[in-house]
Amino acid sequence: QEASGEPGEVLGSGDVKYHLGASADRKLSADHKIHISLSPNPSHLEAVNPVVLGKVRAKQTMKGNSDRLEVMGILLHGDAAFSGQGLVSETFELSALKGYRTSGTIHLVINNQIGFTTSPSLARSSPYCSDIAKSVQAPIFHVNGDNPDAVFKVCRLAVDYRQRFSRDVVIDIFCYRRHGHNETDEPAFTQPIMYKAIKNRPTTRQLYSKQLIKEGHLSKAESDQIAADFRVRLEADYKISMDYTGDKADWLEGEWAGMEIPPSQYRPGETATSESNLKILGDTICSVPKEFIVHPRLKKLLEKRRESIIQGLKIDWATGEALAFGSLLLEGNPVRLSGQDVSRGTFSQRHAALFDQKTEERFIPLNNISKGQSEIELVDSMLSEAGVLGFEYGYSITDPNTLIIWEAQFGDFANGAQVIIDQFVASGESKWLRMSGLVMLLPHGYEGQGPEHSSARLERYLQLFGNDNIQVVNCTTPANYFHVLRRQMRRKFRKPLIIMSPKSLLRHKQCISKIEDFGKGTRFHRIFPDTSISSNTSKIKRVVLCSGKIYYDLNDERQKQQKTDIALIRLEQIAPFPYSSLTDELSKYQDAEVIWCQEEPYNMGAWSFVYPKINNILQSLFGNTKSVSYIGREESASTATGYLKVHIKEHKSIISNAIN
Repeated sequence: QEASGEPGEVLGSGDVKYHLGASADRKLSADHKIHISLSPNPSHLEAVNPVVLGKVRAKQTMKGNSDRLEVMGILLHGDAAFSGQGLVSETFELSALKGYRTSGTIHLVINNQIGFTTSPSLARSSPYCSDIAKSVQAPIFHVNGDNPDAVFKVCRLAVDYRQRFSRDVVIDIFCYRRHGHNETDEPAFTQPIMYKAIKNRPTTRQLYSKQLIKEGHLSKAESDQIAADFRVRLEADYKISMDYTGDKADWLEGEWAGMEIPPSQYRPGETATSESNLKILGDTICSVPKEFIVHPRLKKLLEKRRESIIQGLKIDWATGEALAFGSLLLEGNPVRLSGQDVSRGTFSQRHAALFDQKTEERFIPLNNISKGQSEIELVDSMLSEAGVLGFEYGYSITDPNTLIIWEAQFGDFANGAQVIIDQFVASGESKWLRMSGLVMLLPHGYEGQGPEHSSARLERYLQLFGNDNIQVVNCTTPANYFHVLRRQMRRKFRKPLIIMSPKSLLRHKQCISKIEDFGKGTRFHRIFPDTSISSNTSKIKRVVLCSGKIYYDLNDERQKQQKTDIALIRLEQIAPFPYSSLTDELSKYQDAEVIWCQEEPYNMGAWSFVYPKINNILQSLFGNTKSVSYIGREESASTATGYLKVHIKEHKSIISNAIN
């Protein structure tokens, strides 16, 4: 569907009104105005906190605001959530870290002295809900919500403190809920004494009106007229709201101007780079200043990388990634890569930042390619998943021109960020019309390292897939990885990209690419057909479909057994599912049985997602004579065995059953 600009004609599921964002300009004087943006947020308490910080950081960076004082984040909290939700602590820990600093956030705690129906004595272990802010020595102001003048003065003081010291400030506003959790609640069920006192207490407006009348600032008649006029205004606005429709959809304006609704047809984008440019790039990203003392082992690694690029052979995973980053930087797209130990890489494969062995000075070759280039920001994050991923998501919905990547140390560590993935990454565009080009690198693969270091829970992302909301890939070549990263920036729309990133393939002798795989005429491949098969496919008795590193194990066994009647087809992109490409490929094998082979257990991995889709293709091609069969691990409660011998036995069985 084309986006004409009318909100009713824009795709999306929408959300309840109190989750929606908004933005407006407030005119403070004839020559000064301030833009206010309310971030859309789900009911998952405090989940939006790091998202807001990411948005603030992105806006500051795009403005070139080096002191980060022209854009400020304000977070509204409830008292029970402020003390009870771990994301509050994670947000405070981000506040002074170099890669996440926003020069201070104002935290407004609306302290109603109750959760839903839970009293403070049951909800926290310290006297004040705001005590968590002591972890970063943030100043905490406690103020009476029934004293508007005091609240106003404290807010001004908090902003002045933030602007001067670039630190977080907390304002703990003591108040109450007059009607309980909402207007239809009955709070006396659980807090009868408290709500008897509230019922007999004048409202804040009544108290303040009485004070102003007593001090001679207003007469009672003037006070009553102000209240009456305000009610009239509310009634008028309410009537207008019943028939209100927006003038236009604003989600593709500003920095997002030029972006489009994704086309229904697959578009790979222009991702190739000339071989000559790649060779020049390869030389510069493998060079360091003469006076810089590189670790001896890394010196050899850099020489090996340079040699592979210059010769155009044996380009490995980390080198392909560096070429993707470097080429984007030269084309004007900044890159931001954050996560635990990303500079070096968890598996000591990346080494995007080098450290002088004498001074520990940091040098980033990718930021020293050419004058006028964009820069890569490498952020070794704190030990957090939810907070950091939320931050990067917020950055990605603000800046469409920067490649934003979050890398999990191991893929299943993303479990700790599941709320961010569910509520923002997977559904944010549909609910709130906010595109995101966020990339998640999730190391995945069964190498016998136990249940916490094997599976990135591929099945979860495939279950979250719907309406082309995300992309899920499991690349098997450095060149395809290169193209899929560049594809994020080379299409006129943005979608989150989930990459089942490899571990053992980082150094696998067969997981390499040639320079021509990156050059003119190349692109990302959603599937890889079996190029070892001749044009005569009638002799093929079995087609094995797979995804990820298991392909190399299957191919090794096929060669070892000298099987010439088995074809191996790789799904590089699992979602959106490559129907057309796979249909064309499977149509060649009329006489072959079709197998899906995976490392993961039966109830995990891609099987439940691909099974009906592959069967639909087979039915469309061959009627009811064929259906896809499964080969892999049996159903399991745990993602993987913790015993290496058992792992090896299981793996040998899978490979043998698929090939023999």
